Amino acid sequence: MSPARAAALEKLCRAYWMPVCVFARRKGWNEEDAKDLTQQFFARLLARNDFGGLDPKKGKFRTFLLTAFTHFLANEYDRSTALKRGGGFAIVSLDQLPPDQIGDLAIPTGAQPGDQYDRGWAQAILQAALRELKAEMTTAGKGPQFEELKQFLTLNGTAADYAAAADKLGVEAAGVPVTVHRLRQRYRALVRAEVAQTVSSPVELEEEMRHLFAVLNQ
Repeated sequence: MSPARAAALEKLCRAYWMPVCVFARRKGWNEEDAKDLTQQFFARLLARNDFGGLDPKKGKFRTFLLTAFTHFLANEYDRSTALKRGGGFAIVSLDQLPPDQIGDLAIPTGAQPGDQYDRGWAQAILQAALRELKAEMTTAGKGPQFEELKQFLTLNGTAADYAAAADKLGVEAAGVPVTVHRLRQRYRALVRAEVAQTVSSPVELEEEMRHLFAVLNQ
């Protein structure tokens, strides 16, 4: 496996860690075992180039990953011999994850395991895009602007809201809606770029984008 592909795969594993872990909880594993299972699964994924034929460049990573993990839970985990935290591989350290990535590992209610997994996947995509947007704005010296205006990425602000934001930032109120519009455009582009990493064709990208919006609208 090339260093570039290994790095890309590790990034995807980190992004999908929480949805997979929550899926294990929804399937009945306790929190500690769910974490151990998730770590072991991703450790094997990164260590074995032929693990279940899984390849983010061959089809939808989201679907492949869920299928492979379901198979892993059913056939490849021996609780009496499994090493903690992924057989010695620290794929993700929970101490290093921000709260929005750790989430709530309590057993979800209502939704089916697959639906819960898709919800976690959608949230992971949005969080990754938001972190990238924050990094871009910070690098450009616009960190305070991002922190003040990020609330408008998914919520429509009123004239009063924009005026309050402008006052905090020390800018003209008339320019805030324009800046928000540009931020939204960039955010959408970054969301699309995150999804694009997990598919192998433009057709699959459009399918995954439709699925993402459908999950978020549920």
